[in-house]
Amino acid sequence: MIDTHTHLYLDSFPEGGENVVSRAVEAGVSHLIMPNVDTTTIGSMMRLHHALPDVTSVAMGLHPTEVRDDWRQHVGEMETMLDAGGFVAVGEVGIDLYWDKTYAHLQKEAFREHLRIADRLDLPVIIHCREALPETLEVIAEGAPKVRLVFHSFTGAPEDVERIREVCDPMFGINGVVTFKNAEPLRTSLQEIGLDRLLLETDSPYLAPVPNRGKRNESAYLPYICCRVADTLGLTSEEVERATDHNAIQTFRL
Repeated sequence: MIDTHTHLYLDSFPEGGENVVSRAVEAGVSHLIMPNVDTTTIGSMMRLHHALPDVTSVAMGLHPTEVRDDWRQHVGEMETMLDAGGFVAVGEVGIDLYWDKTYAHLQKEAFREHLRIADRLDLPVIIHCREALPETLEVIAEGAPKVRLVFHSFTGAPEDVERIREVCDPMFGINGVVTFKNAEPLRTSLQEIGLDRLLLETDSPYLAPVPNRGKRNESAYLPYICCRVADTLGLTSEEVERATDHNAIQTFRL
């Protein structure tokens, strides 16, 4: 299994990211992709990646909730790092209007810039979209048809899948939310999405799957997500693992 979105480098893991990665590997996770958050998290993310380069990959970008008036400076620094190579994606980036709409216009500008960078470097984009689907699709429709896209932490209903596919044909990252009791619309969406467009992720340390909901999440819990996806689609866990691993390898060129 490949965890295509995890933040094991954050302070939420005082025992150290290497120990958490080790537990994930013991649980059957073969590879982990770690997207960046902002300039303050680059150091810890890169240290963990350099310590475990065979089982981890990294993505670089400015998280939308961290976008402020000085976003161009930060994204410029990140573009320099991306130019140097060693990253499998631009991310996580996008638009988040859940908490605050103050910087909505700047988030859209920053998202456009990230898409431009990804297009130039032929890298996929890991999209964070929260309470902002119309705005996100508006920016994508402006000129990112060739960029490989991943809607990370997708929790939408079938009609959301249809709206997205009117603009682009992305991969959909499915995490612990799929195990929640109230996530029936998302589970219904899995059939609409299709196994060939699914990725598995944990988004650790957030959104731990049942039976660990409410606790700190970690990549070792990915099998719970895989099992629930398999049950929903009427497949075996092995079939889902094989298909989603293939999707991740193709999307991120692992």
